[in-house]
Amino acid sequence: MTVPARRFFDRPVVDVARDLLGATLTRRTPDGAVTLRITEIEAYDGTNDPGSHAFRGPSRRNETMFGEPGRLYVYRHLGLHYCANVVCGPEGTASAVLLRAGEVTGPGPEGLALARTRRLASGVARTDRDLARGPARLTVALGLDLSDDGADVTDPEGAVVLEVPETPSGTVLSGPRVGVSGDGGRADLFPWRFWLDGEPTVSVYRAAAKRPTTRRPTRT
Repeated sequence: MTVPARRFFDRPVVDVARDLLGATLTRRTPDGAVTLRITEIEAYDGTNDPGSHAFRGPSRRNETMFGEPGRLYVYRHLGLHYCANVVCGPEGTASAVLLRAGEVTGPGPEGLALARTRRLASGVARTDRDLARGPARLTVALGLDLSDDGADVTDPEGAVVLEVPETPSGTVLSGPRVGVSGDGGRADLFPWRFWLDGEPTVSVYRAAAKRPTTRRPTRT
């Protein structure tokens, strides 16, 4: 495993997304470090992608997406939990890879124990495979929050470090992104959810919830 140079992320988002499968992400805090192996991701292509936060251009929330590649973009989802993405593509394009799921691998028993403690404090974690099975669980297990927005994952000495494998990690499968409505959720247009085949930590696919239609009462 090696920490890639920034140019690794300065590529088309789908290419980066596939190459991040099997990579490890480590977050260091005063409480200790947690490392996970990435098993599932989703690609989002900025202003070219109706499913992306950046589709309508820059905002206060998505500012990091328009910055240099190799930075972490962290946002709060529905005001409830955090999601983490890795910015890629040329600066200004706002493409990013959502980290959907992973396997907590350490470092050592201390890292696994710390991830368990964090997850149990925020909800139910029945087995170790559930520790980072889903984007919200992943950030909880790693201890990521808004203070990590903009972190440089290419810095080996940084608080959040990403390392990529030297060779492909296994069979990669793809499909529609989870919970994305409209054209952005169409499998024929954006089959941009990628995962490693056979990995038990991969999350369950759910389509976007359909909005209820309000019917006017009929007059009799």
